Amino acid sequence: MNALERSFEAAKARNARVVMPEIPEDDRVRDAANRLVAGGLASMVALAEPSDELAAAVVENRGVKPALARRMIGKPLVRAAAMVAVGEADVLVAGALAPTRRVIEAASLAIGLADGIRQPSSFFLMSLPGGSELIFADCAVSVEPDAGDLAGIARSSAASAEALLGDARVAFLSFATGTSGTGPSVEKVTVATGAAQAAGVNAIGPVQADTALNPEIARRKGSGAGDANVLVFPSLDAGNIGYKLVQELAGAQAIGPVLQGFRKPVCDLSRGASVDDIVAATVISIALAA
Repeated sequence: MNALERSFEAAKARNARVVMPEIPEDDRVRDAANRLVAGGLASMVALAEPSDELAAAVVENRGVKPALARRMIGKPLVRAAAMVAVGEADVLVAGALAPTRRVIEAASLAIGLADGIRQPSSFFLMSLPGGSELIFADCAVSVEPDAGDLAGIARSSAASAEALLGDARVAFLSFATGTSGTGPSVEKVTVATGAAQAAGVNAIGPVQADTALNPEIARRKGSGAGDANVLVFPSLDAGNIGYKLVQELAGAQAIGPVLQGFRKPVCDLSRGASVDDIVAATVISIALAA
């Protein structure tokens, strides 16, 4: 059973309450919601009307004045995020119409980031033809993370890997392995690795990709076991290029991007997502919440 299949089983067991604020405007989202309900994978929660309780979630999270919070929850995305924040829904699913930055903005206003996380990030679940599954991060959100941001991405990705893959073996990727190269990028990855390790993440770095994935090369270089299942890229350039190369050249299925780092689950859909994509992304988000 692969990670997506396990996620479907987890979703069936939980039957989470999902709010999809774009249902009234997008047939794909509506069809996906119907399929999720029919398959016993989730319950749909209608978008609530503005209320003092929802506004209070924004006040508590952002420290804004109540009148401003009330205006903010007039926006359906922010209101849906506030529903998750106060426990009226378990998962927010949006992005079929709204750009990623708006989904992140709404979640940041009402839900907030998990403890110790400085900014949200994302990952792709990469499923290779031979059956291998890995998490690639960040490939969609954090453009030029500094060392602290990278450490946070690793923490979030490790938690995602534990939920989806059963365990997390994190590798911080670089053009250098250990001290084989120098420069600002290597220094950033070195500092990030130390911070992640200090936070309890099972991580190695800096390492080149072959060292992270090939046991024989890892043995020769004396760096890790060559069995990483979470690859943390030093920049969005590297991550986005990397996942697309594996997708196109190796025939991997790339599921995502899946947002991570918030206190509660937030699912950001691609605006080109199919009904199948929306169902899969929602199910993975539910599994992460389980």
